[in-house]
Amino acid sequence: MDSAILVVDDNDDNRFTLSMRLEDCGYSNLVMAENGREALHKMRSQPMDLILLDIMMPELDGFGVLEAMRADATLRDIPVLVISAADDIGSVVKCIELGATDFLSKPFNPVLLKARVDKCIEQVRLRAQEVTYNQRLEVEKRRADGILATVLPREIVRALKRSDKLHPRLYDAVTVMFCDVVGFTAYSERHPPETVFSELEALVERFEEIAQKHGLEKIKTIGDAFMATSGLLSPHAQPVRAAVACGLEMIAAGQTFGSGSGIRIGIDCGPVAAGIMGRTQFQFDVWGDTVNTAARIESAARPDSVGVSGRAWEHLRHQADGRSLGLVDLKGKQRIEIFECVALKD
Repeated sequence: MDSAILVVDDNDDNRFTLSMRLEDCGYSNLVMAENGREALHKMRSQPMDLILLDIMMPELDGFGVLEAMRADATLRDIPVLVISAADDIGSVVKCIELGATDFLSKPFNPVLLKARVDKCIEQVRLRAQEVTYNQRLEVEKRRADGILATVLPREIVRALKRSDKLHPRLYDAVTVMFCDVVGFTAYSERHPPETVFSELEALVERFEEIAQKHGLEKIKTIGDAFMATSGLLSPHAQPVRAAVACGLEMIAAGQTFGSGSGIRIGIDCGPVAAGIMGRTQFQFDVWGDTVNTAARIESAARPDSVGVSGRAWEHLRHQADGRSLGLVDLKGKQRIEIFECVALKD
């Protein structure tokens, strides 16, 4: 056994007897101290697994040692087996109150000494295992939280931690933005999947950075389509303007993508419903007419342009340069007016 045991006693014969008994029990890593002050110094100099402590000693007695250990965060968890001739009940109670693990009266029974020492050392071993287990648990928890944060928005992760279930709800005024790579299908058919994936991954990561910069919440990607919202999970003073600014910057970032066909942006604002879908592979999702309209506007927009619904344009009328594309037929919807936003005014 390599457990470090500190024997504290002012009597040479007692220290010798204890060391012999401990060696017979298989404990060889023994440290000696003649008084309380020396004992505290040695405890702070090297790790100890157990203290065998006498009470009646010069300079600093056993009670003083226990008090000093209790006041020191680095020492208070070391088990202490008090071995003393002061076996009156008052001394025993005081030792336990001061943090001693156990008490053994002198002269001690060697069999009982071994049993008490083994028990204390086993407690140290179990405590070390518990610490290691908790550390691993914390690492796994942080890892799981990190993975969860890549699947769900951080606000939703925090809400799920507060409650095991997140009920769907209606949000009155949310800006929804869809971004799509023009000609992606044709491009992917002409190039190796490794190349397509690598370039698309870099583009999506750039889109994520841009969305975060403008205060938008990424909802999901479906192939080359990128969906984000503004004013859904956290309030935003100008959600439509932020979405347009995000879209314009995404168009600029898309110039580096290999297809070279451009980026289309579609934006609408209005009520949406949102919640977590699925059980085995759940996903936070947003749905409703506002979502459908934004997706249809993106499909109808010209390459490298930001298409905005009429009701979203009302929020930008004096903040942006653009033009009306007139009433446009959108798949599965009635004709609505769409505006093409060219730039934002300072």
